[in-house]
Amino acid sequence: MAFYESQVTVVGAGMVGATLALMLGRGGVKVLLLDGQVPAQDFGPVADTRVSAISQASAALLKGLGAWDAIGRMGPYQSMAVWEKDCFGKLDFSAEDVKAETLGHIIENRQIQLALWQAIKAQTNIQLLAPAKLASLNQGEQGLMLGLDNGDMVSTKLLVGADGVHSQVRSLADLPLVFHDYGHHALVATVRTELPHEGCARQIFRPQGPLAFLPLWEPDQCSIVWSTVPAEADQLMALEPKDFANRLRLAIDNRLGALELLSPVQRLPLTARYARDFVKPRIALVGDAAHSIHPLAGQGVNLGLADALALAEVVLDGLAAEKDIGQLKLLAPYGRARKAAALKMLAAMGGLKAAFGFDNPLLKVMRNAGMKALSSAPPLKRLFIDEARGLAVLEQLSRVRDKHQIFSP
Repeated sequence: MAFYESQVTVVGAGMVGATLALMLGRGGVKVLLLDGQVPAQDFGPVADTRVSAISQASAALLKGLGAWDAIGRMGPYQSMAVWEKDCFGKLDFSAEDVKAETLGHIIENRQIQLALWQAIKAQTNIQLLAPAKLASLNQGEQGLMLGLDNGDMVSTKLLVGADGVHSQVRSLADLPLVFHDYGHHALVATVRTELPHEGCARQIFRPQGPLAFLPLWEPDQCSIVWSTVPAEADQLMALEPKDFANRLRLAIDNRLGALELLSPVQRLPLTARYARDFVKPRIALVGDAAHSIHPLAGQGVNLGLADALALAEVVLDGLAAEKDIGQLKLLAPYGRARKAAALKMLAAMGGLKAAFGFDNPLLKVMRNAGMKALSSAPPLKRLFIDEARGLAVLEQLSRVRDKHQIFSP
């Protein structure tokens, strides 16, 4: 049996947990990072089905931590096209609208995770244990004593749950979860397109749910996220690959020509979740352990990385002031701010789903008139683009950089 001591223990070494650990480690914090599995190192010619739309702010964060250049492949997108099925209204966003090179990047989650792990291994004060799982926690006056599934013990001042929607940390800490079933399932896959995607992220709103085509690094490959009601999901999952591709071609209004499935189709039930409290004494939640949202806007991982940045700032500020980083008084502002941000995003996603969820002729006219008006109003378009790019997070990143010097130039 081994015994470990750390200032912060992070459970979950995915994109969000690894980013948090790396920020803290670069700030001189003694960190123990745990994960239940080791990701596969090799990549085939076809992209993983689990990808994320990485905003400008998230890209800047990864660059500052020295992980960006280690990402082997990514699909930058310079434009977005949004429209509704069988309607005249559309929205077109371009990087040129805000004088930027890109609006974001579509990247496989595992590419980002492995790049972060590579950077973590260069930090002497971050210890990565994988595979290792949290089994128990006991709270004392001065810290926590954690038990791992192999019998090892850990003494820590702060425990962070970055371990996803089925968080063991959240469960052991008895932090209640609020959830809402969207009544949708997401079908995800990688497809080859006859026509090049030209660095454009496309999304069509259908009565049954939205369908997104996300451009990958290859000019003729996209990751699709097809959100639909369970009955249609049943029908689609029963189709042969060629028939599925033909249905997909019709669903996207034939914008990219003939389609070919390059991967199996995965089906994921969609549920909105958030923890009633993101913090309690000596415990904090980040990322999907704290909240999960509809993939409609592709903002899930960006929201989680913003959590990581906010918590890192709180912890580094606390240590600089020689405070106990596990005190609720220190953690509470993080919990309030990030819960508010998550609820804002959840409300926005719920509103969009509701707005486009009714196949009513009058509502269609109103929706499309609204999209047309927004498309012809450059200041409003810039507001939408700036929100998607994460400009508020960029400001926080700059503040943390100035205070703690944990990011490379």
